[in-house]
Amino acid sequence: MPPTLASVVRTSTLHLTVLAGADHLERPVRWVHTSELDDPTPFLEGGELLLTTGIKLGKSAAGLQAYVHRLADAGVIGLGLGVGLSHTEVPQALVDAAAQRGLPLLRVPEATPFIAISKTVSAALAAEQYEAVTTSFEAQEELTRAALGKDGTTAIVRRLAARLGGWAALYDGSGALSAVAPDWAARRAGRLAAEVDRLRRRPAPSSAALQGRAGTIDTADEDYVVVQSLGADRRPRGFLAVGTEDRITPTERYVLNAAVALLTLTLERSRELRQAEEKMGAALLRMVLAGEVGTARQIAAGLFGGLPEGTVRVLVAAAGPGPEAAEALGELGDRAEQAGGKVGEKLLVAREDGAHGPRLMVLAIDNGSVHRACLGAVEEHEGLALGVSAPAALEEAGTAHAQAERALAVAQRGGRRTVDHEEVGAGSLLPLLGEEAVTAFAEGLLRPLREHDRTARGDLVASLRAWLSRHGQWDAAAADLGVHRHTLRYRMRRVEELLGRSLDDTDVRMELWLALRAGED
Repeated sequence: MPPTLASVVRTSTLHLTVLAGADHLERPVRWVHTSELDDPTPFLEGGELLLTTGIKLGKSAAGLQAYVHRLADAGVIGLGLGVGLSHTEVPQALVDAAAQRGLPLLRVPEATPFIAISKTVSAALAAEQYEAVTTSFEAQEELTRAALGKDGTTAIVRRLAARLGGWAALYDGSGALSAVAPDWAARRAGRLAAEVDRLRRRPAPSSAALQGRAGTIDTADEDYVVVQSLGADRRPRGFLAVGTEDRITPTERYVLNAAVALLTLTLERSRELRQAEEKMGAALLRMVLAGEVGTARQIAAGLFGGLPEGTVRVLVAAAGPGPEAAEALGELGDRAEQAGGKVGEKLLVAREDGAHGPRLMVLAIDNGSVHRACLGAVEEHEGLALGVSAPAALEEAGTAHAQAERALAVAQRGGRRTVDHEEVGAGSLLPLLGEEAVTAFAEGLLRPLREHDRTARGDLVASLRAWLSRHGQWDAAAADLGVHRHTLRYRMRRVEELLGRSLDDTDVRMELWLALRAGED
């Protein structure tokens, strides 16, 4: 603890007497400064015990009062007046002014040199710094041993709480509580979800401090709380919260910083291990998509305890332009893995950078925790689009992947967050014809017919549409047009000549029909 005015006054060899401000002696002394200036405040930082003989103070009550006000406003925590030189005794006007401002006023006898007071405070400050360094070193050793033990991060949280005399909680990258000490603090740690979520949206490392009655914590608590995000590459990998009865001291801050560094290192090392596992998982996913399910099962049995079984879905996510969307895609992968880890649900994840930007593929159990977590994460983040396959067996994963890709394309084209394959299959193909490439194809294919209709007799485009809509039935199509069937036959031969294609070809009929529908308003 830093020295206080009370501890300085209690030093018997100094023979100090308190004349005013006795109720404020617990203020910490950060330095001792001697000055005979009428206004020494430009040379002060706050927290000083100011010593003076009062050579330039004079005896004016107004002047002494203004002097005290200047010191108090500058953050001076105490004033010591040496008697025997300029003043035989401390002026009563100075005592009254100090009492009015609550500024401790000390009488320094002539036999006590100012340097003796400075040495007393300096020795106490040095002892405080030594204690802080020693305590911090001991705490760092203790936390390091905990980090290297079997419990790892949980042990760090437990040791940190004991060191601070309060509670500590660790959250994973999604904001879910993963460790807390002591056990009774779980409810308090749970109420910090909103604060953790705010930090989750900011680059790491970042922190927030709040107090129970003035902050967002339950009003029944008066804890001073510090929440710190953990991570070395801007993306939070976890969060640490500590709660103490009083504000943490500088020494406790050192201990907290040591815990943050160790937890960050532990999480980053875990991340490197996860990255290696991700590469193996991505290779397994590609094997499954290629139909090599048997081989993938044999490999996964030893590495991951097996593959997702039963009914599965393939999910493919893509990020829009900009670094924020790419970060959101990375967080989507983290959320999927965290959701699977919490309930022991198997999944396979592959990240890749393709020609159309970064992609994320996930093979997950149908309607499982991972599936639901991905849907929720995409809804929370701008710039992400997700395509979801139909439910399938693991052996059908290749087909499911193609379904997810098509659903993703529909989502991106329509500006939607998520599209399920069932929506694509149950809907109409016609909304997809608005694609610019399809429209350009339709215009090019029908251009000879449209140019004919502008310069010659016979509406070939309308005749072709009627004939195709009637599946090539001459009488029905001619009736729709109000012409003789021989006229319609002539027009269709003219269509074949202009296009250079045979209407007997089913593929040609299909292309012409789609071109006609794509060109409709």
